[in-house]
Amino acid sequence: MSRNRYQPHIIILPEDRANEEIANGFIQYPNINEHAIQIERPAGGWGKVIEKFTEAHVPEMRLFTKRMILLLIDFDRSEDRFSYVESQIPQDLKERVFILGVQSNPESLRRDTQKNFEGIGETLAKDCSDNTNQLWGHALLKHNKTELERMILSVKPFLFN
Repeated sequence: MSRNRYQPHIIILPEDRANEEIANGFIQYPNINEHAIQIERPAGGWGKVIEKFTEAHVPEMRLFTKRMILLLIDFDRSEDRFSYVESQIPQDLKERVFILGVQSNPESLRRDTQKNFEGIGETLAKDCSDNTNQLWGHALLKHNKTELERMILSVKPFLFN
């Protein structure tokens, strides 16, 4: 997957292997522009996602102004996790950084939906492409609504064919 750093694109920073598999399922959806998306290796925890973002990606985002980043984390039912992660994003980059994840963890979502992680990702991509809420409306994902809407407005023009 070749990506032009000067064209709009998004990089996904997954917390763990489960989130990476969900992201992999997302990019397998047929309507995805695979040249506009890249999935990094799992960071090894939500704190490591923040660390990787601030140390490696913040400087690059300032160079490549069309780059967007998705921080894909588990919320582990923590009420303040979103606000804490959001507070780590520099003000000048806030409009290009998004935070999404399962309210508890991906394993709980997999049990509830009876889908594998890649199947979850593909269904989420279909929802985004078709403007539906089949899976995004699930109890473990609905907390993402505001952030998801903000992200879709930014990425849909270049991410979906």
